[in-house]
Amino acid sequence: MTTIGVISDTHGRIREKALEALKGSDIIVHAGDIGSMEVLNALKEIAPVYAVRGNNDWAGWARNIPLTQMVKAEGKLIYVIHNISMMNLDVRAAGIDVVIYGHSHNPGKEVRNGVLYFNPGSAGPKRFSLPVCLGRIEVKDSKINTYWIDLEDK
Repeated sequence: MTTIGVISDTHGRIREKALEALKGSDIIVHAGDIGSMEVLNALKEIAPVYAVRGNNDWAGWARNIPLTQMVKAEGKLIYVIHNISMMNLDVRAAGIDVVIYGHSHNPGKEVRNGVLYFNPGSAGPKRFSLPVCLGRIEVKDSKINTYWIDLEDK
């Protein structure tokens, strides 16, 4: 089994609760709007990180972060992009199993044409009435399970 910690829209803030929730991940995917290199450095202390640049990641530190990434886990091909409306790829034709994206701050999961689309929500500052959370994807025996982890202080 491979456990993928999925985080997005941190906007420079990395919560202790997020770091705790990501422990045990085999890899971590950050779906953009990272906000600072300190966020990535903290995540790299836990597991290898695959990050993409979001629309707010424009400072010099983010210059070498790609706009998209392809990640393989347990034979599954995962495509990562920040803003899904910017995707110009036929994911089915490319053999992609999962699309991870952020931007909306709204956690979501949907299967379209056999492809799982997963948004972990926002792990950064609270926005409107949207939850503060991150996601987890577990891939085992070709099955994909997804979860969200609440990060809000109650």
